[in-house]
Order: sequence, then C-alpha cells, then structure tokens
Amino acid sequence: MAKFDVVVIGAGAAGMMCAATAAQRGRRVVLIDHASKLAEKIRISGGGRCNFTNINAGPANYLSENPHFCKSALSRYTAADFIALVKKHRIGYHEKHRGQLFCDDSAEQIIDMLKEECSRGDVHWRMPCTVTALEQAAEGGFVLQTDQGEIEADSVVIATGGLSIPKIGATDFGYRIAEQFGLRMVAPRPALVPLTFEAQSWAPFVEMAGIALEVDVETGSLKGRNPTGARFREDLLFTHRGLSGPAILQISSYWTPGTPIIINLLPELDLAATLIEGKGTIKKQLGNVLAQWLPARLAEGLLHAHGFAADARLADMPDAQLRKLGAAINQWTLTPSGSEGYKKAEVTRGGIDTRELSQQSMMASKVPGLYFIGETVDVTGWLGGYNFQWAWASGVAAGQSV
Repeated sequence: MAKFDVVVIGAGAAGMMCAATAAQRGRRVVLIDHASKLAEKIRISGGGRCNFTNINAGPANYLSENPHFCKSALSRYTAADFIALVKKHRIGYHEKHRGQLFCDDSAEQIIDMLKEECSRGDVHWRMPCTVTALEQAAEGGFVLQTDQGEIEADSVVIATGGLSIPKIGATDFGYRIAEQFGLRMVAPRPALVPLTFEAQSWAPFVEMAGIALEVDVETGSLKGRNPTGARFREDLLFTHRGLSGPAILQISSYWTPGTPIIINLLPELDLAATLIEGKGTIKKQLGNVLAQWLPARLAEGLLHAHGFAADARLADMPDAQLRKLGAAINQWTLTPSGSEGYKKAEVTRGGIDTRELSQQSMMASKVPGLYFIGETVDVTGWLGGYNFQWAWASGVAAGQSV
C-alpha cells in the first residue's frame, strides 16, 4: 500500500494549485486524475490563451447560497498573488477586457507553470488513474482503491470539478463523494451557458444568427427581493436556437427556469422618445430609421416579430405605437425554454453546500481530513477569469491546511 500525507483527486486548476501549495510545505502529496490529458479545461480556456484571472475579482463577482463563504479564501490569495506567480515564471500576459487577463502566447504556459510548481514540492503523479472507492480508515485517515493499487492518506482533497463540458472528462465524482459522507448539496445546473427558446417562438429570429451587439440584460429583482437579480452590459450573439455571447452567459448564471430575461438592445438610446421627437423631421421608413442604430437585418426582423411594418413611414406612426416599439427594443422581454446544457456550459452552478465546509481550510466539518475545492463547491464566478481565481484561492486555502 502506498502511503501519503495528502491525496488530491483532480489535476485541474484547483487540484494542481492545492498539490503544489501542500507539497512545498513539506507534505508528501500524490495527485490523481482519470484523464490522459492534463488540465484540458485550462488548455481550451480563453480561446487557447487562458483567461487566468481578473484584476477586479472579489466576493461580489461570485454566486452562492452562502455568499460570504468565498471571502476568506479570496482575500488570502488574490489576483495580485497569482499575477506575481505568472511574472515569476516569465509568462507574458495582457488585459483584454474589463480586467480579464490572458496569456500572450498559450494556455500551455499556465499548465507548465503549475506542473513546475508541483515539481518544486516533489508531487507524485497517478495519471491516468481512476479512483474506485474512498473510505475512512479505522485508525484515522483514508484508504483509496484505484486501478493502480491501494493508497493510504491522512487527508484527501476533492478537486474534480463540476459537470460542465463532459467531452473533456467532467464527472459527478465529487458530488458522489459528498453524498457518500452525508454532506448537503446545492442542486447543480449549467452556468455561463447559452440560452435557448422554443422553436416556434424563435422562428422569426433564426435568420438573425451571427448578429452581435452590445446590450443591457437583466433578470430577477434588482431591488433586493430576489438575491439572484442581476444586470450586465456585454455583447449579445444571436444563434439558430437562441442567444449567446458574454451578456447571455453572464445572465444565465442568475436566470431561473420559467422566468423572463429583459434585454435593452439600445442601452444608450431612449428609442420611443427619439422616434416621437423625430416624427416631424425624419421622412424615412421605420426600418431605415432603426437601421441607423441596429444592424439592418435585425431591425427588420424585430419590427416583423413585434407586428410593425418595416416600410411604414415614421411620420405616420401614432405616438402610442412608437412607445410600444420603444418598449419592445429597450425592454425586450422573453422567457427562455432552457439552455444548451452542460455540453456548452463553461461552469456548473451549485455543488457541495459551503455551509458544510470551513471557509478557512475548505475541510468538511463532519469529515476531518476531507476537503472540497474549486468547482465542486457552491461558488460560481462571473465570466472573465473569476472562476480560475476561485480555483487558485480555494486550492491555496486547502493546500495551506492539509
């Protein structure tokens, strides 16, 4: 039987960060992963350049049923701390948009950096290796059954992620372990995911696929009655089945099935007031007027979908109809039928209920020596590097404790 101080299951962002941190403290660590390729989620992120953190990362950028939980780890290992590590490894990077940091070259550099940090602590590797059973040992600690033999350890860290992107190996392993040890779960669901609509209701917009524009999008209550209310200004993308783009990915984490989203397609313009004011001087048809601010194809499609004739003259339109059109554009309200699911979701919302864990160490209070980090737990970041920052921060928190 192989014996270690710490077993980390899951060699992704959080797992490698935890293993390196623990090993550099002098702990004897083995890192296990069932995949044959290391850290595929890092490799494909950010278009292959890895949006590895966000300089603005803070507790307000995360969703959880226990929203204060993430504060401790995020305050003790910040974006600045990870940037310092990147600089130490001489990895070039740049800010792309709203604090999002990307490698100049390749996501492979982040993977290589984490491997090197693991090597500094002499982390042992078992990969590919499948864990078939995890049990508490009678004398304390844990015994793992794997397809490479039995392993004994004082502590076990679960860093196996959520259910998003199953084609690169996502599984429910972490959730099964939590349930085995009687830990509560927050029901998982896809997050940072495109939203879809019933085929019949979406038919007028199918031809809009490929059109992108900056919008305001919101869902839920923004007045405190609903803690999941949110509003974002980002780019929206029309697809054949619904809506995508950063605006929709962001709002999808807050959206609950059966509720509407509200989109302002012209956030810098009060359309109704502008059209009413222009009636006396603008002689153009309605479609041509809208095409000043919206892509012509989108303007025509929206007019048709809302019962307006694109060739109607603005000057002939009653004010009440223009107010109706303004509301349709500035407050386009529609209810998604669902999402593209885990196959297109960037992350999983929900997971192990953080009220079961220590916010300082990430250890399960009911099971001494058992830790959960990264995407396995009910902490979900915004789009834009926030989820990687949670992986680094939660990994370090556990790595400093095991």
